[in-house]
Amino acid sequence: MTHWKPSASLQNLKARAQLLSTIRGFFAEREVLEVDTPALSHHGVTDRYMRSMTIDVSSKELGFLQTSPEYAMKRLLAAGYGSIYQICKAFRQDEMGAKHNPEFTMLEWYRLGFDHLQLMDEVYELVAKVLGSKQRQDLSYQQAFIEFLDIEPLSISDEALEQFARSNLGLLPEDLERDDYLSLLFEDKIEPQLGRNDSVCFIYDYPASQAALARISESDPRVAHRFELYIEGVELANGFYELADSKQQLARFKADNQWRMSNNLPEIAIDQSFIAALEHGLPECSGVALGVDRLLMAKLNSKDIQDVIAFPWDRA
Repeated sequence: MTHWKPSASLQNLKARAQLLSTIRGFFAEREVLEVDTPALSHHGVTDRYMRSMTIDVSSKELGFLQTSPEYAMKRLLAAGYGSIYQICKAFRQDEMGAKHNPEFTMLEWYRLGFDHLQLMDEVYELVAKVLGSKQRQDLSYQQAFIEFLDIEPLSISDEALEQFARSNLGLLPEDLERDDYLSLLFEDKIEPQLGRNDSVCFIYDYPASQAALARISESDPRVAHRFELYIEGVELANGFYELADSKQQLARFKADNQWRMSNNLPEIAIDQSFIAALEHGLPECSGVALGVDRLLMAKLNSKDIQDVIAFPWDRA
């Protein structure tokens, strides 16, 4: 029996240690404070596409393992802690495969006074420091669909979008919504082509319906100030020009729960401490979550996350 052995080589774990040191040095140079927030919380996320893991904290109380430290870190921002970062474990249910492990390492940081475009620049600086200088390409979500699929994702009718998706993706479920078709087309037809040939690619200004915790553009309310980073067809980071309006954020959470209940999913109690922090006042900032394991995979030219973590789920 060899299952007791780590899946990552000693050489790769040394590279992992060096990566963590590089990340900490990067933020130390910029005087960004390292923080530590709980992995276990009273609340999960309402996000319709994400499932939190739960544990019994006591015989009467259920706890949630964090899918990201976002809510807690924003409470620190609202309390006046300034620009901050965190390297932590995050947990997501039903995420398994060559690029996924249910427990993974996340780097998340927030920069006061930055919009999403400025934060994209800093993400690129960190990635270039880790991987070496790479050619950079920035494409709006709209430009990506036009370039790779020759359709305009923001104005195409629901009927035309469904017809296009079904003709290009094959057999699909009947109960899909507009964003489902867009996401499936993006994942299958666009994503694999991004960040190829020793380059990195940022996709920015996603549809407003996919805003999550990002603010909506004032110049074009069809889009939200959100971005993602891709290398070799793999998503490494997801960032927002952060929404600071507590009423708008609460309305989004309530809409998520309405959708969840209409789709036979459990309602998730809204984190009122997070909403209270927004009510107190979130400073102007942008934030991003970056997968450390995937960044190391890119550095080592690895195709399997088991190469960069000591004990993946099947060995834990």
